[in-house]
Amino acid sequence: MRVKELAKHYNRTTSTICTILKQKESLKKIKPAKGVKIISKHRTDVHETMENLLLVWLMEKQLAEDSVTEGIICEKARSISSDLQQQTPGTSAEEESLKASRGWFDNFKKRTGIHSVVRHGEAASADVKAAEEFVKTFAEFVEAEGYIPQQIFNCDETGLFWKKMPRRTYITEEEKKMPGHKPMKDRLTLALCAHASGDLQNKAYSHTHSENPRALKHTR
Repeated sequence: MRVKELAKHYNRTTSTICTILKQKESLKKIKPAKGVKIISKHRTDVHETMENLLLVWLMEKQLAEDSVTEGIICEKARSISSDLQQQTPGTSAEEESLKASRGWFDNFKKRTGIHSVVRHGEAASADVKAAEEFVKTFAEFVEAEGYIPQQIFNCDETGLFWKKMPRRTYITEEEKKMPGHKPMKDRLTLALCAHASGDLQNKAYSHTHSENPRALKHTR
């Protein structure tokens, strides 16, 4: 077929068809990964090797039932890429450097089929409607009494599960779910306090276990 006929058939300009024909030998050598429909540039061997090793590492984490987040995967990708650069003679640091950005991670998911799943979770118990009603009632009370933001304090306690792993993890395409595990319950209780203007935040108070646990109040 002539160039004009190809351009009409694929709905592309003749200049685009000519460019593709000039680069046909290099394009034939490219082996696009699964899920890739647009090739913007030739992927280097270092990047291909890095992603293969990264997928192996991800499988090992999956078998060990360890949770991995997007940040952990990106950091591991940078580490593997850096090691490969040092082991590959004649590699240009500028050409082979990997930023492991959000865009790269999205494309990596498409190429490998990894997906995010929830390992454990529980339904939210907060009463949203009551909270909305309280905001309105409290605002009317403040206005009626004439309080200023520096006079309005909020103090509340919260639990910090300092050993708890992330709820979500990434697994390979072949797996549909990740076996659940019993999350660590080691926790601290934090008391946080600040006033409405936001320029005064008291130092957080914390404590571990109660000196006299409620469950054991009848045994002492």
